[in-house]
Amino acid sequence: MYKEQIDAYIDGHREEMLEDLKTLVRIDSQRGKSQEGMPFGEGPAKALAAAQAMMDKYGFKTRNYDNYVVTGDFNEKEKQLDILAHLDVVPVTEDWTVTQPFDPLVRDGRIYGRGTADDKGPAIAALYAMRAIRELGVPMEKNVRLILGSDEECGSSDLRHYYSIEEEAPMSFTPDADFPLINIEKAQLQRPFLAVFKADGALPRILQIKGGSKVNVVPGKAHAIVEGMETAVLQEAAKTVEDETGIVFDIRCEEKATWIEAKGNSGHASTPEVGNNALTGLLMLLSRLPFAPSDGFDKVKAVAEMFPHNDYNGKALGVDMEDEESGSLTMNLGIFEYSPERLSGHFDSRAPLCATDENLTEVIRQKMLGYGIVMEAGKLVPAHHVPADSEFVRTLLGSYELYTGKKDSRPLAIGGGTYVHELERGVAFGCMEPGVDNHMHGDDEFMEIDTLLTSAKIFADSIVKLCTK
Repeated sequence: MYKEQIDAYIDGHREEMLEDLKTLVRIDSQRGKSQEGMPFGEGPAKALAAAQAMMDKYGFKTRNYDNYVVTGDFNEKEKQLDILAHLDVVPVTEDWTVTQPFDPLVRDGRIYGRGTADDKGPAIAALYAMRAIRELGVPMEKNVRLILGSDEECGSSDLRHYYSIEEEAPMSFTPDADFPLINIEKAQLQRPFLAVFKADGALPRILQIKGGSKVNVVPGKAHAIVEGMETAVLQEAAKTVEDETGIVFDIRCEEKATWIEAKGNSGHASTPEVGNNALTGLLMLLSRLPFAPSDGFDKVKAVAEMFPHNDYNGKALGVDMEDEESGSLTMNLGIFEYSPERLSGHFDSRAPLCATDENLTEVIRQKMLGYGIVMEAGKLVPAHHVPADSEFVRTLLGSYELYTGKKDSRPLAIGGGTYVHELERGVAFGCMEPGVDNHMHGDDEFMEIDTLLTSAKIFADSIVKLCTK
């Protein structure tokens, strides 16, 4: 009923919308040192203040929650919908080429700058959706609240603070992910493991293995130090493994030991197939070499057997599973260290809705115990799931289809977590379009301006439908 007026309003406020986004992008809101009244430092607090000033200017009732989040309410009626976006940003490098990270630039239908895609641009799209409805006088039977946080990139403690004060709305979405909509975020199992054994000095032997620094990252590099192994044997085995895996090995001989450097490609643990795990490639190589028999070497071979290279789905561990709604389990060995007396590691699994502690956690624990390796106690972090056939999800998808012309769109399941992971009734809805690389978290981050405007229209249509029923 109000589509034409909303569309015209958003298109007519294009330049003003971009100027407001530029105002936010110019603020370096990387997390800083906590100060009194500024839990995440000066930058995030400045971004919250600027956003609150915008919402005040456009007639929304605002509140600052101790510089964790600021909110803007459409009206004083019963709250129906929360929209959650964040104003903090990830660190930047000096390698930007189009412009500097906090000097926004419009060029060729895009706006460049840190936060344009994640998540200041989507925050502005949501704000202008609410502004359009308000200034057009669209009658709203219930309230929508815009919640702007400042710690999403470092753990979302901002939302924990907010929800210690306020209750979750009947419906919530965050424009900090992909269209068409994400309604399932897989369960997570991140567990350390350990084995201790007696050192054995027989040669050849492994002195050290080390790879990975974060469990949720596919290690792009790893190294080992060995002694007593003939260089020709190392080089021949390395060439074979290189051909099989694409991992590149650099072998460097020193006086008493030989260094083996492995180089693959990093990636996120939720999509391990996108990377090329240097650590599992290195373990594959080491397990094939003729080291002297020892308890330590047996344990290295056991880890290589449990986490074989390119086993993205946990088949070797006996936990390969999938379901129609949420897809397949993923597995990533993210951290591993070895010395002649002990080894330790840490894996990351993203599991479908069918996963339980019985068919996942305990299966892995028992598998490791069979090799004399102990997994630290802990349980599966439950999956997040909002039913695809709920009225909320169907309404949002309907708005997306209305503006994109795409039919029969289906909600997505992902291995990662979004800003609404802890909310019972929250989904992720935009603003990224499939197939578009916005360089999110990278150099030269950008948002396509047409996508920004379309997102604002989609959000406005959704708000009207959800809050006038």
